[in-house]
Amino acid sequence: MSSLTQFVEMVQHMQWWHWWILAAVLAAVETLLPGAVAIWFAISAGVVGALLLLMPVPWPLQLLLFGVLGAVAVYLWRRYDRSGQESSALPHLNQRSAQYVGQICVLTESIQQGYGKARVGDGVWKVRGPDLPAGAQVRVVSAEGALLVVEPLSV
Repeated sequence: MSSLTQFVEMVQHMQWWHWWILAAVLAAVETLLPGAVAIWFAISAGVVGALLLLMPVPWPLQLLLFGVLGAVAVYLWRRYDRSGQESSALPHLNQRSAQYVGQICVLTESIQQGYGKARVGDGVWKVRGPDLPAGAQVRVVSAEGALLVVEPLSV
């Protein structure tokens, strides 16, 4: 007997507990994979298993229910997740240079030919902007990686 024939025969005789085992395996897979997809198919396998406890369901309908419930759940989750974008209290937590946009700082080295250095926060950063003398106050207008773009502070 070929493995495909064995697989089809196994699917034709699936019991409620088979679906619950599949649900547990898919839930475990979710912990290893990003994206919140496997968990929805795990839930749909659990629902199909619970349905089999209540009434007999032919195997083609079991497979159809599993696929449709899983796909609909993933679709609804993606739609809900996209609409509920939360704003963070710390939007630039892992983007240190972006945290300094808008801050006023003092040049520690003059800006010559477009580049210099400024004391920002607890460190000295390379800056780009118009030529200015050391000691001038500037405002950080943007960040490009570890380079801060500055403009003179208008007094």
